[in-house]
Amino acid sequence: MSDEPSRGELTEQVLAAEQDERRRIALFLHDGPVQSLSGVALMLDAVNDFLERGANEQAREVLEKAIARTRVTIGELRDLSFKLEPVVLRDHGFAMAVNALAQDYGIEHEVRVEADVTAAEVLSERAQAALYQIVREALEGAIHRGPPQTFSVRIVPAEDRSLEVTIQDDAPGERRRRSIEVLEERARTLGAALSVEQKAGQGSTMRLVLPIYAVSE
Repeated sequence: MSDEPSRGELTEQVLAAEQDERRRIALFLHDGPVQSLSGVALMLDAVNDFLERGANEQAREVLEKAIARTRVTIGELRDLSFKLEPVVLRDHGFAMAVNALAQDYGIEHEVRVEADVTAAEVLSERAQAALYQIVREALEGAIHRGPPQTFSVRIVPAEDRSLEVTIQDDAPGERRRRSIEVLEERARTLGAALSVEQKAGQGSTMRLVLPIYAVSE
């Protein structure tokens, strides 16, 4: 009897993961950009009131604050858009997207990021997007716990045309269970089981094997 999940089980896993992702996005939008834009609207109301009363200096001060908050909100929305589907992933493929991610985070947080991921180019577009999110969240988690000195991603062909993914970091902190559950959830959308090995003060190693149907989908 095959241990591979059925099509129905995979569909349920994908739907559950997508629902959880929608909830996270909705919470972020409500607590972040929506609240920020509500504040901007109140500021603009105040600017209008100051102008009507001829208080131009006060109006200018509040307007400058409104503009600054708007720019911050634009940045938050741009970051969200990039995380959902970076343009480089869509236009140039998985390897270039991961290398761009490594360069950006590596420079910003002074982390040496090593990426050997060209084998993942055989994945379907959806599988590449899901795997990219796993790599991104693993890197962000390591930075939050450390940051680490080194972070590496290695993807190599395994038996039966599957792919073996190994993600390592030397961040000193311990991964929270919730962060692992999020990564496990993303792995399940690919029909893969995620294993995490942690050593106190020595970082963590994550492994998953993408099955043939993720590769050939």
